[in-house]
Amino acid sequence: MTDNKWTSFKVTGDYTTDIRSLYEAWATPAGLEKWFLRKANFYTIPRRTRESEEFIMKEDTYEWYWHGWGDEAMEKGQVLEANGTDFLKFTFAGDCILSVSFSSRNGVSIIELVQENIPIENDPSKNLFVQCQTGWTFYMANLKSVTEGGIDLRNKKLEVSSNFK
Repeated sequence: MTDNKWTSFKVTGDYTTDIRSLYEAWATPAGLEKWFLRKANFYTIPRRTRESEEFIMKEDTYEWYWHGWGDEAMEKGQVLEANGTDFLKFTFAGDCILSVSFSSRNGVSIIELVQENIPIENDPSKNLFVQCQTGWTFYMANLKSVTEGGIDLRNKKLEVSSNFK
């Protein structure tokens, strides 16, 4: 029997911003670039690049680029679901599946992010569970900071990045 506790995780955040604004922050290239990515390219099935304010849709493919990394660190994947209001699902980090749900409870908006299908890795330097959970925790906190206070916590200077090689 395989121990599956390392194959998925959930990160939850509460936000004093409306669900629609949070969905836009996740479901448009411009939204993702405000708190998460240096550049977010989404492509429709006929390979048309989505406009920066245009909502992503199921079956779109993407190329994501981060601050602090060169273009060689691009992440490619596909949008598996995008319902236009409160749910998104992507492929991420190879064969992982990333689901993002938006809801409202007790007067605040809630985001629940679940990353699943994480491969078991004996080499700690390749451990996607730890790396991704740490990364998503930071980016969910940055989303809160950007949407509630306007301060972007990302390091945007490649020359001082710990990822610079």
